[in-house]
Amino acid sequence: MDESTRKYLAEIGRRGGQKSRRRLDPETARAMVRVREARRAFREFYATCFWSYRPDLEIGLNDVDWVAETLRSNGNLAAWQAASRLCP
Repeated sequence: MDESTRKYLAEIGRRGGQKSRRRLDPETARAMVRVREARRAFREFYATCFWSYRPDLEIGLNDVDWVAETLRSNGNLAAWQAASRLCP
């Protein structure tokens, strides 16, 4: 194995043990978590709250408030709690 390959593999191994390779500001990270949770809630409560929408609907950051509002208006206690986690 030549020296440049050895250095490259050593660098990859060193970075692999670090906490995170992404460099996100806190606001962007929180937005990503909100979108992920909204997508999860959409899938989980699709049959009870979102049945009139396409099952493959893409949920983005602009849709998080809509998902929370729909969960609150059409869902049960579990849906209400999911909505409160989306929009505290």
